[in-house]
Amino acid sequence: MPVVLGASPDGPDARSTGTRPHPMKPKPLDFSRITTSPVAERAHMVDTRVFAKPAAPQPGAPDVLDTLPDVLGARNIRRLADRIVEAHRNGRPVLLGFGGHVVKTGLAPLIIDLMERGIVTALATNGSGSIHDYEIAAVGHSSEDVGAGLEDGSWGMVAETARALNETAARAAAEGIGLGEALGRLVREQELPNEHLSLLAAAHRLDLPFTVHVALGTDTVHMHDNADGAAIGKASMTDFRLLASVVAGLSGGVYLNLGSAVILPEVFVKALNVARNLGETVDGFTTANMDMLRHYRPRVNVLERPAGEALEITGHHEINLPLLRWAVLRGLESCRTESSRP
Repeated sequence: MPVVLGASPDGPDARSTGTRPHPMKPKPLDFSRITTSPVAERAHMVDTRVFAKPAAPQPGAPDVLDTLPDVLGARNIRRLADRIVEAHRNGRPVLLGFGGHVVKTGLAPLIIDLMERGIVTALATNGSGSIHDYEIAAVGHSSEDVGAGLEDGSWGMVAETARALNETAARAAAEGIGLGEALGRLVREQELPNEHLSLLAAAHRLDLPFTVHVALGTDTVHMHDNADGAAIGKASMTDFRLLASVVAGLSGGVYLNLGSAVILPEVFVKALNVARNLGETVDGFTTANMDMLRHYRPRVNVLERPAGEALEITGHHEINLPLLRWAVLRGLESCRTESSRP
């Protein structure tokens, strides 16, 4: 008998009727059997002892910015600082989108300082950023050794973190609020020992928009049985709509993509498109990408496609963000000095 491509060996009707399932078709794993452990037993690579210190420039003191040449990345840092100063003085938004590595490199104190000064007016992060922020607030350390934990499946199986993030997502979905707002409220309500280092808590305290944009299956808390994809998706979708509102008012402002190679560039360009589709005029703004490597999506979605002034600064976050903050504070001080002269 000739072989007919695509025909079932059990007869022409067996596959089409669906009466005999394929023997190799997988079924979803049962996450209720997942083994977890307390966060106190986990080893982490980052703790609050290494975090940055939010010092400020002193008038007349020697300044490291004066030693930088006026070329390439150094020029872009000065240019970006000027645009942030201009936006701040004109009451325009400065939106900071960041990935989890920004928290792990100890930069939260500097960002919180910029928030408290009214310079950073809105924040957006991915699921990783919210997880590391919560763990720093709760226990003062974060960031496991992935390779070591992956050998026996213990990586990311922290009971307290998963319970906090997943239960909060469920509450946010039930209340119709965003995940960022709900997590900021959680950190403050629990009076966690390092609340003062939490970006989520600072945004909640200052009543600033903080949105969390989650891709299901990308975060450690999704490996737990209490992860409800519908709730996480609903809370994150609420945050996307809030971000679109922030982006709709970005004219004359700045969007800074700090250390997110995929999620936030994609979210930002969609939020911008929604705003323009709804008739908002969003132009005359500056976009900047700061990361250790040059990636496709930040380049096209943050720098090229939005049609604003675009600046790229490639290098380590723990070096370039402190330099940028310093340049912004010095620029604001220079403006105050100029305006006070008779």
